[in-house]
Amino acid sequence: MEKVPLTERKYLTTFVFVTSLFLLWGVAISMGDVLNRHFQKVLGVSLAQSGLVQFSIFGAYAVMGIPAGLFMKRFGYKNGVLLGLGLYALGAFLFVPAAGSESFGFFRVALFILACGLATLEAVAHPFTAALGDERKSEQRINFSQTFNAIGAIIGPILGGYFILGDVLTGDTQADLFSVKMLYSAIGAAVFLIGLSFWFVKVPSLQETKSSGTPQRSYRELFAHRHFRWAVYAQLFNVAAQGGTWAFFINYAVKYMEGMTDQMASYYFSLSMFMMLTGRIIGTYLMSFIAPNRLLAIFTAGSILMCLIISQHLGWLSFVCLIGLQFTFSIMFPTIFGLGLKNLSDLKEKASSFIVMGVVGGALFPPLMGQLADKTNVATAYLLPIICYTVIFLFAIKFYKPVPEKK
Repeated sequence: MEKVPLTERKYLTTFVFVTSLFLLWGVAISMGDVLNRHFQKVLGVSLAQSGLVQFSIFGAYAVMGIPAGLFMKRFGYKNGVLLGLGLYALGAFLFVPAAGSESFGFFRVALFILACGLATLEAVAHPFTAALGDERKSEQRINFSQTFNAIGAIIGPILGGYFILGDVLTGDTQADLFSVKMLYSAIGAAVFLIGLSFWFVKVPSLQETKSSGTPQRSYRELFAHRHFRWAVYAQLFNVAAQGGTWAFFINYAVKYMEGMTDQMASYYFSLSMFMMLTGRIIGTYLMSFIAPNRLLAIFTAGSILMCLIISQHLGWLSFVCLIGLQFTFSIMFPTIFGLGLKNLSDLKEKASSFIVMGVVGGALFPPLMGQLADKTNVATAYLLPIICYTVIFLFAIKFYKPVPEKK
C-alpha cells in the first residue's frame, strides 16, 4: 500500500502559515461565549437575548460565505486571507466605540464585522489546506490544521476569564467594559500585524486553482452531488449544537456546581477546549486506521450519550460529561468539511462557501436553547443538540458517499 505524506515539501511553509490561521478564529469564537456571560451581568440581557451574541457571530457566516468564495475564486487564496484578517482586525477595533456607547447592539455590529473576517478565513483556509497535498489525505490534513483551532479555543476562555470575568463588577458600566475594550484592541493589533506579515509570504501555485481553459462548472452541477448537500446540512446542525453547547457552558457550571464562580467556570471551559484539542489529535491519528466517516459516526454517538447525561444535572458526573462533550464533537467540523469537498475538483471553492454558510446554525440554535432554558432550566436545554447529532450520524453512515445525482 502506497504511503501518502500529509503534505509535500514544496507546500510546507504555506501549510504551516495557513494552519496557524485556524488558531486565530478559535480564539475569537470561544471568546464570544465569555462575552455572552459578561453582557448578561453588565448590560442586563436575558439568557435568550445573550444568545444573540452567537447569532451575530455565526450569522455573519451566512452573509459572508458566498462573497468570500467569489472573492477567493477571483483574487486567489492569499488575497482572501488578507481580506479575512482585515475584517477581523476592524471588528476588534470597533469594540472601543461600542464600549464607549454601552450598547449591546453596537457590540453585536462589531462582532458581526469581526465574524465576517472569520467566515472569510474559514472559506479560504479549508479548501486551501485540502489543496496542499494528496486528496487522499485531505480530511486528515484539515483535522491536523483544526487542532490549532482547538488551541485557539483553549486560549480564548483563559484570556476572557482573566481579563474580563476576573474583574469585580463595580456597578459602573464604563469601568466594567474597560477590560473588554482593551483586550479587543490588543487582539485587533495582533491580527493586523499577522496580516501585514502574510503580505510578504510567497504562496506556491496550486494546480487546482489555475484555469484550465475549460468552462467553469455551475452551482447546479455542484448541487447535483448529494454528499455535498448533506455536508452542508450536517455542518449546519454540527455548529448549531456546538454554538449552543458553548453559549451556556458557564451558566450551567455556575447553576449546578456549588461554589462555582464565573471566572472558575471560564477556566473549566478552557479545559473543555483542551479536550477538543485532544480529540482532534487522537482523531487525526485514528484516521490512519479508521475511515473518517466511521470515526465520525462513533464520535457522534458519543455526543448523544453525553447530552443525555448532561440534561439530568447529576452533579460532577454531568459536568464531566459537559467537559467531555468537546472531545466527542472535536472531529466533526473538519471531517464534515473534508468529506463534503471529496471528488469536487474545480468546484471546491464554491462548495467551501456553502459549507461555511452552514455555520449559520450557530446563530440560530443558541437563542432557541436560551428560550428553553428561560422556560425550564439550562440542563434541559442540552437535550436539543441531540436532534443535531442525529442528522450528523445519518450523514456519517449513509450520505457521505461522493456519488453524483443522476440528471
